[in-house]
Amino acid sequence: MQQSHLATLKPSLSKSATPLLPGLLLTGTITLISIYAANQPTVARLGLSALTLAIVIGMVVGNLIYPAMSSVCNPGVHLAKQKLLRLGIILYGFRLTFQQIADVGTSGIVIDILTLTSTFFLACWAGKHLFGLDRQTTLLIGAGSSICGAAAIMAADPIVKSESSKVAVAVATVVIFGTIAMFLYPWLYQLEMKFHLLGFSDNDFGIYIGSTVHEVAQVVAAGRAISDDAGNSAVIVKMIRVMMLAPFLLLLSSYLNRREKNNSSLEAQKSAIVIPWFAVLFIVVAGFNSLNLLPHVAVKNLIDLDTILLSMAMAALGLTTHISAIRQAGIKPLLLATLLFVWLIAGGALINLAVHQCGL
Repeated sequence: MQQSHLATLKPSLSKSATPLLPGLLLTGTITLISIYAANQPTVARLGLSALTLAIVIGMVVGNLIYPAMSSVCNPGVHLAKQKLLRLGIILYGFRLTFQQIADVGTSGIVIDILTLTSTFFLACWAGKHLFGLDRQTTLLIGAGSSICGAAAIMAADPIVKSESSKVAVAVATVVIFGTIAMFLYPWLYQLEMKFHLLGFSDNDFGIYIGSTVHEVAQVVAAGRAISDDAGNSAVIVKMIRVMMLAPFLLLLSSYLNRREKNNSSLEAQKSAIVIPWFAVLFIVVAGFNSLNLLPHVAVKNLIDLDTILLSMAMAALGLTTHISAIRQAGIKPLLLATLLFVWLIAGGALINLAVHQCGL
């Protein structure tokens, strides 16, 4: 009887998984191409990560040939964009340890907190009052600029619940200005060495880079272009900033849930608070990783798996994004991202200078 039940269960599982295969194969293929390209020296020097390349390739394929195969691939692509994204954010915790916070000291933590909060609140205010943007686009661009670029946007999307076109617009802004930052910050360092406007050492300038540049890969490229000391401090401060993604998502979810309750009926007000459990598990994984219980090889393999999952999610986002939808967004999102970029450079420098002078 039990064997008969198992025999009927296996075909049903196989049948349910079959519709997912075309979309997963497509996003997986784009991911493999992106990872291979990101590991090439020329591309690596440009600071283009696999995630960035995946969405770019996905958008090209999505606007040229994907419409003809969307009916077959949509189930798997949707799975990659939703479920695999959440799993990728959880596994992102294996890139971090709580010891990294101790290594950089109080100053790095304070600088990250001040830069993150000031940038995000500036985005919320300017998006609404200066540019008249919708709340979803504003929150996504604010998250990407203030925390960790595309990964933060993708992580915030399930909470913000926006359309793919708005996510793609937000990702495009952090890619554009993050790429500019990679080349701009080494030049700013040369100005600092010549005129001593801020009095930053290589280590201080690395903290400045890590607290203000969008993507992790871009931070690595900008920091290493200056010196090893600048590169090391930049990466540590950036990873602390990444670790702040989880509490940020919890606070954002709580705020949006409370806002919805205030605007909803009495029946809806009785609903339970929506908690982004993937953000909680992200912290749990980072805490577990801090204990150094797993071998280095195992952690590296998990990080590689995480890159694959996040790249598949980015590829899925690109596949479902149409250029026409981005054009309809207009210039306002770009203007908001420009304002935030200027603030990260100028305001971020002032925050770094003030914290260092306070002796923290």
